[in-house]
Amino acid sequence: MNHRKLIISLLLAVSIFTLAGFIVADNYPIQKIALQLNKWALKNPVEKVYLQLDKPYYATGDDIWFKAYVTIGSQHELTSLSGVLNVELIDDKDSVKQHIKLPLIHGLTWGDFALPDTLSEGNYRIRAYTDWMRNAGPEYFFDQHVSIVSAIDNKVNARVAYTFASQNGQPTVNATINYTDPEGVAYANKVVKYNVDLGAKQIAKGKGVTDDKGNISLSFINTLKEPVNSGRIITNIQIDKNNLITKTVPVKATSGNVDVQFFPEGGNLVAGITSKIAFKAVGADGLGTDIKGTVTDDAGNTVVTFNSQHLGMGEFALNPKANKIYKAHIIYADGSDNTIALPQALDKGYVLSVNKKDSSKISIKISANEQTYESDPNDTLSLIAQSDGEVYYAAKSKPGVSSFVATLDKSRFPSGIVQFTLFSSKGEPLNERLVFIQNNDQLKLDVKAAKTYAPGQKVKIQLNATNADAKPAVGSFSVSVTDETKVPQDENFASTILTNLLLTSDLRGYVEQPNYYFNNTSEKAQADMDVLMLTQGYHRFEWKRVLNDDLPEAVYQPEKTLRISGRITTLGGKPVVNGKVTLLSTGHGIFFTDTITDANGRFAFNNMTFPDSIRFVIQARTGKDHRNVNIQLDDVIPQGADHDKNAADVQVNIYDGLSNYVQSTKDLFNQQLKYGLAKHTIVLKEVVITDKRIRLKNSSNLNGPGNADQVLVGDQIPLGCFSIDQCLQGVLMGVIFRNGVPYSTRGGMMTINLDGVFIPSDELNTININDIGSIEVLRTGAYMSIYGSQSGPGGVILLTSKTGEDLSKERYNQAVPGLVTYSPIGYSKIRTFYSPQYDDPKTNQAIADQRSTIYWNPNIVTDKSGNASFDYFNAGSKGTYRVIIEGMDVDGNIGRQVYRYKVE
Repeated sequence: MNHRKLIISLLLAVSIFTLAGFIVADNYPIQKIALQLNKWALKNPVEKVYLQLDKPYYATGDDIWFKAYVTIGSQHELTSLSGVLNVELIDDKDSVKQHIKLPLIHGLTWGDFALPDTLSEGNYRIRAYTDWMRNAGPEYFFDQHVSIVSAIDNKVNARVAYTFASQNGQPTVNATINYTDPEGVAYANKVVKYNVDLGAKQIAKGKGVTDDKGNISLSFINTLKEPVNSGRIITNIQIDKNNLITKTVPVKATSGNVDVQFFPEGGNLVAGITSKIAFKAVGADGLGTDIKGTVTDDAGNTVVTFNSQHLGMGEFALNPKANKIYKAHIIYADGSDNTIALPQALDKGYVLSVNKKDSSKISIKISANEQTYESDPNDTLSLIAQSDGEVYYAAKSKPGVSSFVATLDKSRFPSGIVQFTLFSSKGEPLNERLVFIQNNDQLKLDVKAAKTYAPGQKVKIQLNATNADAKPAVGSFSVSVTDETKVPQDENFASTILTNLLLTSDLRGYVEQPNYYFNNTSEKAQADMDVLMLTQGYHRFEWKRVLNDDLPEAVYQPEKTLRISGRITTLGGKPVVNGKVTLLSTGHGIFFTDTITDANGRFAFNNMTFPDSIRFVIQARTGKDHRNVNIQLDDVIPQGADHDKNAADVQVNIYDGLSNYVQSTKDLFNQQLKYGLAKHTIVLKEVVITDKRIRLKNSSNLNGPGNADQVLVGDQIPLGCFSIDQCLQGVLMGVIFRNGVPYSTRGGMMTINLDGVFIPSDELNTININDIGSIEVLRTGAYMSIYGSQSGPGGVILLTSKTGEDLSKERYNQAVPGLVTYSPIGYSKIRTFYSPQYDDPKTNQAIADQRSTIYWNPNIVTDKSGNASFDYFNAGSKGTYRVIIEGMDVDGNIGRQVYRYKVE
């Protein structure tokens, strides 16, 4: 069925029900509303991105493998709008550690991030988006948190517990940090120095000594005026005379406050009409918290009691009386209480309510009180239901009806979020209600394999995909196989193709435990989903702007392929018409092309394919071959990374529950080391998004950003040298370089710290000087002491990578008029997951046995019978292996299947 139709053709099956009901809508305002919505949908087609990852968490030195599905519209068809996908790995400081571009072929692509073993442990997130999606904003990007542990050379585990209090009216945080070795033995009587950062500001520092259980306690006050939901405590523990270990623990909240909000169904309470009121209680850490309470009227009479039913959410019914004031007396989990006023009931108005307890139907009821009916007895109302801008139901009421009901088959709507909106006869939106529709329209993925296997045995899996009509489905799928003994995961927390495309990609706010609503088929889970819909907002568009034809022009156009474009002007700013622009590269073979500017001085090189890290030279001339022109390139400013809608997913203690995974990673590394296959990588190319007003905002200097014997920033750092030591020789005061290694003139070799991670001093020249944003030199005791033995005899050179603003400027550089060097982000090389073959004598079985990701394949395609197969070898460990298959067919039907088997 083609769902993108105008409203008139959608009104043939409207139900007229017992309480006067709806009638077929064939006039204003429904036609106008539908036409405007259709116009918006055509102008702003909704793209969504989902990434299937091979596992939920990782270790430094590991690889993050992923498959990307990019869809468009409410039917989730694979997009043909965009041809390029951006995927980023972002750390807890909103610094983009890696940014890759991948070509989209019919909405599909795959790739990986290779994690250097020098990467700092902590909470990271993977973000993916097309350029077109930037118009909607980062709220609608794919954004998923992953923990990355340092399993290879980790010597200290740090766990933190927080309590909250108030001191002189200011929120006080009490933290107890416990230090142990990886086996759980306490580090007792060890000196610890710490800094506390909230947002971008350091608010406290100090030091102490651990007790006999390895604990140190500290307190700090949030002195910032604005609320803070992200921060960190950076600690340094001296475990012995040769080892000063840096450990960072997150700060997710600075108070124990709980925010409680009440949401009348449809938007308003109306005097004399019974309404549902949903509520949501969220702690300062962003997670739901249980509450209970009572509602009283202004005479003190108890009207109703309530309890949260799931993750701080719940609902109750209330019939508000005219001129009455209602308050909710709330009791929190810790026994404290509070009183909050409920929204004031309107004297007249409408209530839009939905009942979806029937598994196949939903009932829509609209009610008005007597005052509403008497004020305009002949008024008519219009009801429209849409998903991603596509209208699936529309009707209007009969004149003179104060309440009516319509019962609709769920099958008429797509699975996912449907927005019901009630309009007045003047086309003004009155009420709104989100409804989640879960039809049996997902793909059925049937997996056939043996239930038990032996370690190292070859596994062959047959896949059969059928659609809701039991017909074979031709589609693209990805599969991940992990050993659950090593890689356990709570399924309720999983991000899946269903949770993403049907739920979270359409909601601006945070959704806690999204797979709970899909992993459970109980009535309670469905009721909990409905409460989520009552408390969560949908804001893809504003009705007022849609109806007034106030549709903003898209800032970002769909990126079909890689392109280089810009504008040529005279030195006075006038466009150069018919100017010649030449593009040249010699880095990956000689490449040469040219073009002519248009009437506005614009030029473009389209349909390009080039790898990442390439450098181009762009030369421009006027039609008379004059070189005194300016070259202005487009789209050099990257997407900011400071918005994290899933900040509540940050893991305070990232090692919790990962002991088996950490040990297996260590075993794998030791085997790689034994056979000379261990890798050591430094990845510097990154974007750090900072506030322009704060200098060295993201410096990892434990003394505080800029507190050093010498600081170089911006154009103070020499460029264009063959190696970094040549650039800095004679520039850094009291520092000399010998064979690429820095030494202090006061005596002794200096250590190198790159973005908070110490690297061997002789690896300094592996770093590109062009990527350095600031350099801080610590040579005196006042600045060296905080690093202890890690500073080395000569001190520390701190290197901080460039900010997003600096990198966007540096990405192209116009040294002379008419000539620009440009280093755009090209396509990342797509690597293939290595699946060891135990029947191949060349396979190192000892290494293959230690795998945590047993198998990854992003490109499984079913044939016209819906069949596909794949095979691989088990690792050498026993346990339960989990096979996760996700994907979609050519019609946009999505599917997910989890299959487990025993290895014994």
